[in-house]
Order: sequence, then structure tokens, then C-alpha cells
Amino acid sequence: MSTARPLEGLGVVITRPLPLAESVAAELAAAGARPIVFPTLEIHPVQSDPALDAALALLPRADLAIFVSANAVERGMEAVRARGGWPKGVPVAAVGEFTARALRNSGFKEVISPAERFDSEALLGLPALQAVDGRNIIIFRGQGGRERLKEGLEARGARVTYAECYRRERPKADPKPLLEAWGRGEVDVIGVLSAETLENFVEMIGPEGRAKLAATALVVPHEAIAAHPDAKRFGRVILSPPGAEGLSKALAQYRTKR
Repeated sequence: MSTARPLEGLGVVITRPLPLAESVAAELAAAGARPIVFPTLEIHPVQSDPALDAALALLPRADLAIFVSANAVERGMEAVRARGGWPKGVPVAAVGEFTARALRNSGFKEVISPAERFDSEALLGLPALQAVDGRNIIIFRGQGGRERLKEGLEARGARVTYAECYRRERPKADPKPLLEAWGRGEVDVIGVLSAETLENFVEMIGPEGRAKLAATALVVPHEAIAAHPDAKRFGRVILSPPGAEGLSKALAQYRTKR
């Protein structure tokens, strides 16, 4: 196996929403993998929502804006630009490497983000989020989701408002091409980012696909996803370090040891 193409021949199913899935697929293909894009989430913008309008009206007076995902950056910045643009002097923070990268690509030079363990708990552990008593913080996210970040900040005295700028839906995709590739032995690893994408994947592939999981590996970025009941259907669960580099490293290690 060439060190320049450490994923040579590895079939990896990418379940992230478009277009992020295509970006990851291109990176993995450059390392020699055979990526299969099979999104198990669709992201739709929130239209004409009074709660979102109210949250964005507070943005100029916010002490910090937190984005929980790259989708939150994309949809949140669309909503902000439609209302006149980002207010000067409001700093931003990110949960996850992809989120921080999306913010930098949107023009933010400084992004508060943990260097390791890219989750809400790691962000809450940063010095910049300790002394927040009386601070106004806006969290850009999709409708619903975990409450850990908001609860942690409110416990420290912050006033937290959600800017819910997108909604998630399970796609109505035909799994037949994926199942056919699986039957030809072209699927080695399934990659998921969240419990929701895992649950959707298991549902979308149907009984035929679920019968193949015991002979397939699952790669996830967090212990909580690895402990999910649906993860136990797989023959092996691989915990990936954060970010795109972490995913490639985990896949390369699996490729050499399988």
C-alpha cells in the first residue's frame, strides 16, 4: 500500500448531508478510497420563522455566537446576510473542525474552537466560555437537538437564545445502488457523524442491508455514538479522532490491520 494513497481500495460509505458528503468523498478518493455518497440527512432552511427573526434581532447585542455544525454556518449565515450582514464585534465559536473551517471560509479570522475532542463538552471546557455570567449568547443550530451546551452555559449565568436556522429530514433515497455495491464486496466501512444519521441509515437500508452490517465496520467520532444500540449491529466499531484528518487516519489504520 502506497503511503501516498493509504486508503487504496477501501470502500467507504459517507452518510453526511450534501454538499459536505461530496467534499469528504473527494478527500477520501484522493487517498485511494472508493467513496460512496449515501446521505442519511437532508438539510432544509427555516423559512419565515418568528422565533428565528427574534433571535437574529438580538445578534448585534450578543457577546458570543456559537455554531454547532457546518450546516448551522451555511444556513445561519444565509439568514444573517438576508437581514443585513454580520454585526461588527460579535465573536464566534464552533463545535467541530468542519464547523470552524466553515466559519473561517465565511470570513471569520478568529474562531473559538477546541483543539481536541470536538463536541459540546470540549467547547464548554475552554477558558473563553467559563466567565459568562450575564453574557448574551446565541446558538445557531437546527431545530431540536441536544441541550447540553445551552444547559452548561445557563448554569454559568449566561442568557442563551437559539437561532434555529434549518431543519433535518430523512431522505427518500433508493438504497438499491448501495446494496448492489455492497453485494459486490465494494463496501467496507460506514461513516456516521451522529446518532440521527446512524438511525436513519439503518432504517433506510432495509432488511437486506441490515443483514450485511455484522460483516461491516462502522466509524464514528464520539463514544456516545459508539454506544448506540444500532452501532452494536456492526461487526466492528472504530472511534475516529476529530475532523477530516482524524477520519482519514482511523480509516488508514483499519485498512492496514483488517
